[in-house]
Amino acid sequence: MRWALLDTAVYIDVWERGLRPELVAELRNAFVIRYSSVVLSELRRGARAPAARRVVQALFRLAADPWAPTAADWWEAGALIQKIADSHGWDDGKRRDFQNDALIALTARRHGATVVTSNRRDFELLSKRLGVTVLIV
Repeated sequence: MRWALLDTAVYIDVWERGLRPELVAELRNAFVIRYSSVVLSELRRGARAPAARRVVQALFRLAADPWAPTAADWWEAGALIQKIADSHGWDDGKRRDFQNDALIALTARRHGATVVTSNRRDFELLSKRLGVTVLIV
């Protein structure tokens, strides 16, 4: 069975935007879902309401052994972001936002996993540069 990392956008789309609730079940049938420490941190940072914090905490408890970027992933992310951002004329804010996506993609690539996301623009760029498999939902 193949592994997948779900990007933060997928959780938000399901929880807050009503994106096909059955999507997570379909993904679990197609992949072994692993958890990214980057995604868990993004979700925790954005969980402002008590109910949202409870949901994120439950997800964190479920994620027994989240995958984390290595020092080499961080180093490669810096160079990758510099090249992509320079070629697109991105400001510092976009560069910071893109960093987490790059770390998620690098972690997935290292493990041979697919990134599942609704963030088409950023992850298609990363897929082209890194060769990581991306599934847009």
